[in-house]
Amino acid sequence: MKTTVPAWNYCSLGGAIRVKIDNGRDLQRLGELDEKYWTVLSCPVADLEFDKETLRLIDSDNDGKIRVGEMVGAARWLCSVIKDKDSIFKGESELGLDNIDRSCGQGQRLYDSARQILHNLGKEDSDSISVADASDSVAIFKGTVLNGDGVIVPASCDDPEAAAAVTDCMAAIGSAPDRSGAQGVTADMIEAFYAACADYDAWLAMSEAEKDRIFPFGADTAAAYDAVTAVRDKIDDYFTRCRLLAYDKDAAAAVSVPVSAMSDVASCPIAHPRESGLLPLDGINPFWQDAFDSLMKFVSLPKSSKGLDEAGWAGVLARFVPYTQWLESKKGAQVEGLGAERVRAILKADRKQYLLDLVKKDRALEQESNSIDDVKKLMLLYRDYAKLLNNYLIFSDFYARSDGRRAIFEAGKLYIDQRCCDLCIRVSDMARHADMAKLSGMFLIYCKCTSRLLGKTMDIVAVMTDGDISELRPGKNGVFYDCAGRDWDATVTKVVDNPVSIKQAFWSPYRKFWEFCVGLINKSAADKDAKMMSEMQAKASEAAKSAPAAVSAAGAPAADASRKQPFDIAKFAGIFAALGLALGYIGSFLTKLAAGIAATPWWQLLLAVAVIMLIISGPSCFIAWSKLRRRNLGPVLNANGWAINSKVLVNIVFGAKLTSVAQYPKLRIADPNALKPSSWWKWLIAVLALALVAAAVLHIVGIVDLGIVWLSF
Repeated sequence: MKTTVPAWNYCSLGGAIRVKIDNGRDLQRLGELDEKYWTVLSCPVADLEFDKETLRLIDSDNDGKIRVGEMVGAARWLCSVIKDKDSIFKGESELGLDNIDRSCGQGQRLYDSARQILHNLGKEDSDSISVADASDSVAIFKGTVLNGDGVIVPASCDDPEAAAAVTDCMAAIGSAPDRSGAQGVTADMIEAFYAACADYDAWLAMSEAEKDRIFPFGADTAAAYDAVTAVRDKIDDYFTRCRLLAYDKDAAAAVSVPVSAMSDVASCPIAHPRESGLLPLDGINPFWQDAFDSLMKFVSLPKSSKGLDEAGWAGVLARFVPYTQWLESKKGAQVEGLGAERVRAILKADRKQYLLDLVKKDRALEQESNSIDDVKKLMLLYRDYAKLLNNYLIFSDFYARSDGRRAIFEAGKLYIDQRCCDLCIRVSDMARHADMAKLSGMFLIYCKCTSRLLGKTMDIVAVMTDGDISELRPGKNGVFYDCAGRDWDATVTKVVDNPVSIKQAFWSPYRKFWEFCVGLINKSAADKDAKMMSEMQAKASEAAKSAPAAVSAAGAPAADASRKQPFDIAKFAGIFAALGLALGYIGSFLTKLAAGIAATPWWQLLLAVAVIMLIISGPSCFIAWSKLRRRNLGPVLNANGWAINSKVLVNIVFGAKLTSVAQYPKLRIADPNALKPSSWWKWLIAVLALALVAAAVLHIVGIVDLGIVWLSF
């Protein structure tokens, strides 16, 4: 009989049909779902608003990426140890022990480990375990002496001498943390400790066997060696200078450096070099006098000797050769601080094998202890897996924003320019991100965020889906709130321009035309101002060069160059005639326009205005509409290292939920600091009235015949 495989459940999210896994039956056969139907093929572990430990457990190969196979493997393991598979989708932090499937060996071990955890925590009567219970490893293993981690603490030892050896080992070699929270030692540390003790003891024994040869001054050999070492370099330097002086007497100035030429007295030779090469007992550099005196306590010179020669100095050094060789052969220096007596007592007690056996017993409990760790894995997956699956398979948390849920790739909110951008994503590589993210068709704002409280910085990209964009530019500041509610200073570093809304696209042609006109006017005004200033400067310069003398050589006054020219009435008549002609044209146009509007039905006027606006704004709106309905979050996530396998559309309706704009009520509030309304139209009327009065005056005096001018139209 052929078994019928139940069909998958489907849903439509983000402009794509997706497979919906929301029950235990489908979760058990998740491995049968072809990878072509997954929204995500892999996602990075870093920069996600999700429990890091859960992500680490699912990332089984520790490559920093969670792939489909790892998601399937985690689901298979979780379903194998949970009876009620449907309960996994509740995302609860507490699991009833009776829900652990004890029919398999792994389930039984998890059940026993869960019971052990509750027992260690003093909750023997509890029938359920929580994520907090399973995560507090210090509390779970507190008081345990053997817990499977291969680390033993002094309390692990029943033998006081062995416990003392563990303490000494930690002091000399170092320590490792035990699961109980205490510090202890491992097998490698124990081996290294006893080896160091043996080496140090052998080194001491060698000195005892040849003490007459190694210690030329007996108990004072170490002090004598220190005295020699303190001045050895200075005395060697002295004899070198003496040899140079004996070789070339002209080198006296070089080898006998005066104090004034040295930075300090200590840098001067220990004594003035001599051709004889003899180091005198007096005349020693004051800085080195005490050290030299300490040396001479151990140097025997004939009574008739006036100093120490180079051969005598070589003999002094030769006496310390065995001692120096013995020092250089030292081994086991790590345990020297314990003292020779304690080291020999440790070796005599010989608790090394006892401690290694104890470590072995501890290791024997590794599987049991790891099962306790597996309880933590069980609880984290039981709580978090369904949420991760929904963010991985269908992006349900991203599209279900009405109940406050957020996708795991969202970083927080950005407040800027009277808006709140609800969709913000951390950016790991700014240079690579912007090149790919611009293919998303969304208006993107890249920001550098700084938290002085945390002492950290990060880059984010915010998606803008509503409001005006004229004020959004690099350098503008805002405030970013991460998912934990912490505020960051945000500065815009880059803007990727794409349509924001139909409304913005509708007014875009008018805004661009207005900006074009303003630009032309400003450019024209600037050009005319520059030209006028240039002409004025040229005329002023020319006048300064050609100005006549105030008084002629004969004493007669110079001719007045600024004598007024006679009034040209014909020129001004032509100007006023042209002005009247222009006014006539304008008046005729306005009269005909008013007559046409008066004769046209109101609905035709509205239709005409609508057609004109449609012609102007229609193409812009259509282009924006086609782009807005195809906005795709996929390229933004791909630029962050995700492998997106399906469209993640942000259509017009859904996009409106991603940005909220400040909405004020309609109020009539007087502002004492508001700018007064512009009165340019009053000046225009005044100028026109003045022009009409002037034309009338010219007509009365007979200069201009307005009747002829009017009839000429």
